Amino acid sequence: MENLIIMLPFLLLIYFLIVGQYISSLFLSMGILGIFLLGGVQQLNGFLQSDSFAQVASYSLTTIPLYILMAQFVMGTRIVQDLYGLAFRISGGKKGPLGVITIIIGGLLGSVSGSASATSATMAKVSLPELQKRGYSNRFAGATIAVAASLSAIIPPSVMTIIYAVASRVPIGEMFIASIIPGILMIVIFSFILIVYLRRYEPEAPKIENEPTEVPSKSRYIIAIVMGAAMATSIFGGIFTGIFTPTEAGAVGAFLAFIMAILLGKVNKDFFKDSLTETTKITVMTMFIVIGASLFGRFVSLSLIPRKLIALLEPLQSTPTIIIILILVFYFVLFMFIDNIAVLLMTIPIVMPILETIDTDPIWFGVMVMISCTIGLITPPVGTNVFVVGSTTGVSIEGMFKITFIFAIATSIITIGLLILFPQLITWLPSIMLK
Repeated sequence: MENLIIMLPFLLLIYFLIVGQYISSLFLSMGILGIFLLGGVQQLNGFLQSDSFAQVASYSLTTIPLYILMAQFVMGTRIVQDLYGLAFRISGGKKGPLGVITIIIGGLLGSVSGSASATSATMAKVSLPELQKRGYSNRFAGATIAVAASLSAIIPPSVMTIIYAVASRVPIGEMFIASIIPGILMIVIFSFILIVYLRRYEPEAPKIENEPTEVPSKSRYIIAIVMGAAMATSIFGGIFTGIFTPTEAGAVGAFLAFIMAILLGKVNKDFFKDSLTETTKITVMTMFIVIGASLFGRFVSLSLIPRKLIALLEPLQSTPTIIIILILVFYFVLFMFIDNIAVLLMTIPIVMPILETIDTDPIWFGVMVMISCTIGLITPPVGTNVFVVGSTTGVSIEGMFKITFIFAIATSIITIGLLILFPQLITWLPSIMLK
């Protein structure tokens, strides 16, 4: 009977997620149901009175709105379109550099937007026309955008990284720094696959002598490059050297993005309205998910599921690598179907006790989970990024999946294999940073 009570909230949660209900309300309602069934009204009242406020009244979570605001300020400058023009002129109209810059832009925007799906939709509107008019086929342009947006999980300062760090109680700054080398590795691998695919399957478009859009002034490029470098240096350099906390680094980054918008002449009433509105929407959505997930996590703890899983995995504890691979495969499948933040908050209370049992570094594991998320978002049959790009642009989803599947398989083998064989690629930078 007890097992049936434990399974009921999980089964209802999975069902309602599949049919498209809101994640925050699902976590909240299923958490309340589970705690009530296992602990009764008194225990439920105690959790409702304390957890809801305590989870979001966290200094660590103040990093989220600051990095999102920074991203909104950058998007408000409309510098993304200009970067395509710059890449076009530098490359002489060749398609390879344009795809590479799409991957880099997708990673940077996605990392601070809080949602890979939102990044996919935004980039589909901005980047698809830019790639199409420069010779990309519809399906390859769409696949490139989906792949680029999937990097939102691994490129710091990622909102997903913040959520993982808070939920697993590891330092946010160390998670950011640990993600740098794997993030660069993912960009390099994606770019290499893109260039090889272009040369093999995508014919080079006839050379276009002149860029078919209005050419921005050189000063605009200089401002964007200098201020972008200043933001990156301030955030990562400040955290690495111990000058800034991650929260302070987010504030500095948002301030520098605002200064860039002023220098580019984009600051007006609509700029403020749009930036603050989008920041508020994304932040509130994230906080509601955190509140609901905290109650669901309490239910997971009461159900003793982590202890039962540890007992089940006991025969494999002498080979922790197998346990880690099984957990990563589990995450990979979940990320294909369910929102990435929801997956983290739903599973961390279950997974962390297992990691402690097999003595696994939670920072190393967190980066591996982010990579699983990146790959899951573009893997058929339900890679959510591909569906978002397809629904936004009308590009064939099946055609895009044929391409993103190549990215997913190659990246899985190379990246995960390298990081398991050489964990220092993740752990080295955090070990030498000043704290």
